[in-house]
Amino acid sequence: MQNKYTFEYAIIRIVPKVEREEFFNVGVILFSKRKKFLGIKFHINPDKLKAFSQEVELNVFNDYLKAWELICDGEPQGGRIGQMELSDRFRWLTACRSTIIQSSKTHPGLSEDPESELENIFKTYVL
Repeated sequence: MQNKYTFEYAIIRIVPKVEREEFFNVGVILFSKRKKFLGIKFHINPDKLKAFSQEVELNVFNDYLKAWELICDGEPQGGRIGQMELSDRFRWLTACRSTIIQSSKTHPGLSEDPESELENIFKTYVL
């Protein structure tokens, strides 16, 4: 237990028609303060997207999520938010929104390796 560190994660969702509140999971964002880790992993299934809405384009969502990835990585292209502390970036990305890309509430966990935990959660809730 001594080698395990706390982390928080949220599931990223696509909500094609916000007024209907229907969504499907497309990714995971995970933050571990002690391990100084902030990571994101996403994949949008084009068939699911078409089933939810014929009006929305896959490229638009991929571009938005790539911007989230730049923010996670602290890249200059991530803008002012990308230059914030890891915890602030995580809180900004997981803040409650009423847009077509949303995240779940955050959930806690313990892990020795946040990167492998990100992969496990992604396989469990997205793929």
